[in-house]
Amino acid sequence: MTHSHDVVVVGAGLAGLVTTAELVAAGRRVLLLDAEPAASLGGQAWWSFGGLFLVDSPEQRRLGVRDSAELALADWLGSAAFADDGSDRWGRAWAEGFVEFAAGGLRPWLHRQGVRWFPLVQWAERGGYLADGHGNSVPRFHVTWGTGPGLLEPFVRSLLAAHRDGRVEVRFRHRVTAVTTTDGRVTGVRGDVLAPDVAGRGAPSSREVVRTFDVDAPAVVVATGGIGANHALVRATWPPTAGRLPDRMLSGVPDHVDGSGIEAARGAGAHVAHTDRMWHYPEGIANHTPVWTAHGIRILPGPSSLWLDADGQRLPVPLFPGFDSLGALRHVTSRGDDHSWFVLDRTILGKELALSGSEQNPDLTGRDVGLLLQRVRRGAVGPVETFADRSPEFVAAATPAELAAGMNALTGTSRIDPDALARTIAARDAQVTTGLGKDLQVTATAMARRYVVDRAIRVAPPHRLLDPAHGPLYAIRLSVLTRKTLGGLATDLEGRVLRPDGEVLPGLWAVGEASGFGGGGVHGHRALEGTFLAGGLHTGRVTGRALADTL
Repeated sequence: MTHSHDVVVVGAGLAGLVTTAELVAAGRRVLLLDAEPAASLGGQAWWSFGGLFLVDSPEQRRLGVRDSAELALADWLGSAAFADDGSDRWGRAWAEGFVEFAAGGLRPWLHRQGVRWFPLVQWAERGGYLADGHGNSVPRFHVTWGTGPGLLEPFVRSLLAAHRDGRVEVRFRHRVTAVTTTDGRVTGVRGDVLAPDVAGRGAPSSREVVRTFDVDAPAVVVATGGIGANHALVRATWPPTAGRLPDRMLSGVPDHVDGSGIEAARGAGAHVAHTDRMWHYPEGIANHTPVWTAHGIRILPGPSSLWLDADGQRLPVPLFPGFDSLGALRHVTSRGDDHSWFVLDRTILGKELALSGSEQNPDLTGRDVGLLLQRVRRGAVGPVETFADRSPEFVAAATPAELAAGMNALTGTSRIDPDALARTIAARDAQVTTGLGKDLQVTATAMARRYVVDRAIRVAPPHRLLDPAHGPLYAIRLSVLTRKTLGGLATDLEGRVLRPDGEVLPGLWAVGEASGFGGGGVHGHRALEGTFLAGGLHTGRVTGRALADTL
């Protein structure tokens, strides 16, 4: 049978675009389908901070950071905690390949396409456990100059050129509802053509069906992302051992990230692995200008803020800001709470708080050097100041008693005891004034300032929260923010989707978050940040090249 297309790629996010670029470069004919309007080309990646996990990079070396593939893999394995029963066989193999790529070909490949990075490498997921436990031993979070949009540029440019030349056909508003099979082999997709919609990027779009469609092709690639906007599914698959996700949650991804592509593949006989592994954040705040439903923004904190539970008690060691996101989330959910708190002051607000996402970082996204210089000046950067002024999640006060009253007013409870809050802050301040101290957060914060980037732009000098010179005090209510799926369609090292019996499901491939960023779970139980965008790049590149070789 002659087909008009060699491959159908379902999903026009980063992983789908990279896969398409690799297939086109090999001379393959591609049909790219996406349920959203053309305005949302690039998917979730456009909204991202553009952070990439790179190992032993020139940026690290210039800052005196000593990194290696061996150290990075040790950190990865300590964080992933892969099972020894064989269920993580493919995830671990993809992890080893990814770390090798992050330490070798990833940066030169992107650099040749014009991608550049902010020179100050950030330190995410610091861990705080023993040497072989979770966390990054060194800073590895490289922010793309231009953030998410900047990372997408070469792949969008490639797609548009291929489309003009007739090498790629792109059909927006085509929602795939089923992966079709013939005699046990995937032979195409079926779905709905949705009504035209002028919704802006990321905004909810109409699901009115105009007609149905069927497409036949010898290969189908699922690149539709995870389940983060499908809160019912997120709750249903959250592990019971980690407590209960709250009724009130925020979404860190647009509405279309609903798991539908994964379910369509499952319906064709694909194995979906590790559905209970997810990467959500406890440090979400509602966007004061939302784009999608329950639109939330993640705070990227420095290490100095006190992290308190809903009753005003400090989270246990080492659940400090920026150290173990999943550990902090599970602590919140195991208590049955829907929020926790950061308590800080004006100085920490100005030095340490950043907001994730391209739209919250106009200096980096717009490649505006003048605006970027504001980050090294006194006071918070513009978007943080805006949130502090406009968001009801921020409470400001002159004293702990006033702060407690504002926190209770926001939640409509009396869970924060003003005297207890004052004692907690005073006890922390007493440790700071020693110049040494036994408080592990205080000592970890002092250690962070040994890194030149943290000292310059990310970690405030040690000081008392109750010193009026650094006031006022702030409390920020933090909510659960859904984000990433760590499990997904099980794949081999070429990106071929596997059946539940471990055999290849012929004709079906998967990339990006839909594949758990490779193997159905490259991260294991915990991620190291910068690995989601990079995982989309890696799986798209590897799978696209392997698939091109088979056609």
